[in-house]
Amino acid sequence: MPTEVIMPQLGDSVSEGTVSKWLKREGERVEEFDPLLEVSGDKIDTEIPAPVSGVVLKILMPVGQLVTAGACLAVIGEAEEMVERTETKVQSNIALPAVVMTNNGHSSEYTGYVSPVVARMVAEHQLDLGQINGTGRDGRVTKKDVEGYLAETPALPASNKNEKTALSKTDAVITPQPRPTASIPEGVGELVPLSVMRRTIAEHMVRSKLQTAPHATTVFEFDMSAVMAHRKANKEAFGKQGVNLTLTAYFAAATITALQSKRYVNAQWTDEGIYLHNTVNLGIAVALDEGLIVPVIKNAGDLNLLGLARALNDLTTRARAKQLKSDEVQGGSFSITNHGVSGSLLATPFINLPQSGILGVGLV
Repeated sequence: MPTEVIMPQLGDSVSEGTVSKWLKREGERVEEFDPLLEVSGDKIDTEIPAPVSGVVLKILMPVGQLVTAGACLAVIGEAEEMVERTETKVQSNIALPAVVMTNNGHSSEYTGYVSPVVARMVAEHQLDLGQINGTGRDGRVTKKDVEGYLAETPALPASNKNEKTALSKTDAVITPQPRPTASIPEGVGELVPLSVMRRTIAEHMVRSKLQTAPHATTVFEFDMSAVMAHRKANKEAFGKQGVNLTLTAYFAAATITALQSKRYVNAQWTDEGIYLHNTVNLGIAVALDEGLIVPVIKNAGDLNLLGLARALNDLTTRARAKQLKSDEVQGGSFSITNHGVSGSLLATPFINLPQSGILGVGLV
């Protein structure tokens, strides 16, 4: 009997993702637990394994398709089995009431479904779904559609937010301000399409450096002799417990001690005041072939050097194997990035918003 491959919940707060790559084709055999496809979320790419062994009878979600948890991605069975399924099973959708808007004398109506993420964004920004061009299946408004609409529509003053719907109903026209675009140059070359991760990294860097957080860089030099001696004396003992004792574990331990004594660094800015975190959730930047990812050691202050080294080994290994969950790259209160592995002495890393600072480690 054919088995459906169901889109899993990528995290406690992540219920959708975009199909970025199929690792198997229709008609190709796959073994149970082998990677079947990759799904891109906001920050990570996740490999979805095959739930059973068999032949990929039907791929139901093409590359680039936004899918929600519970959607049927593909069907696996035996070669002689037929697949008659034409509709996909999609859960976690929210039906919104019809929204009728008037824009320059023309009415538009949205009666479709949106994911919980989109519903939350619409409520938060008090948006009119009827004014957003849906590019999803059957005209569905997706998260990218909302983000694009927000990026191209001038922000209204706070006092006018409640007037937005009223304005639209009186034929008020909001003229989008297009963002500058970089055209593809003429000549000999090739265009490499942006992955979801690359595009997300670019957006976050621009927002961090140019739109939100003023950056100031301070450089210190440290004598690492004591650390090197301690590592040499303890590396073998750690190895017997299955843990690779890296220098990053020492940087993490020192950072945690510093953050616990200087709480205003382990904090974030809000319009109401500075929010001080009671725990240290330490992000550690991990370089991948396709970009950079920052998994987070939650409650890092509860761990000794052995615990930190073990957590680092686990997170970096799973990050490179695309086995992280979305929740494991969220909620950081401070980050560390090690640019010294390439021989760099000095660098000015970008702050990982909404955090207040980042430690860049140069050549040891």
